[in-house]
Amino acid sequence: MRPRVPTSTGATYEERHMGYFRFRKTFSILPGVHVNLSKTGVSTSVGGKGATLNVGHGQRTVTLGIPGTGLSYRAPVSGALVMGLVAVAALIGLAWLLQPELVRQVLHLWQPKWF
Repeated sequence: MRPRVPTSTGATYEERHMGYFRFRKTFSILPGVHVNLSKTGVSTSVGGKGATLNVGHGQRTVTLGIPGTGLSYRAPVSGALVMGLVAVAALIGLAWLLQPELVRQVLHLWQPKWF
């Protein structure tokens, strides 16, 4: 909790920053690919437990975390990395439509045991 110290305008932190409602709805369009809707716009997330790329709201970020702990690190990423990851996701999505069982087996083998 922030101390009740008046700011230069004379208002305290609590008086300037009241609570607000948030809205967020996520739709899964393919395994590991989600469309996120919020009151501020639309974004797309690619990834899963441990690593996620989010593109939207004029930002591109990658989140790396340790599943089950609540610990994560979030950082902006470059356009070239985003385009590469989107291309890989598109290829995996196309492969999923053509050979879903093969993609499921490959992803299962790739996924570390502690996820």
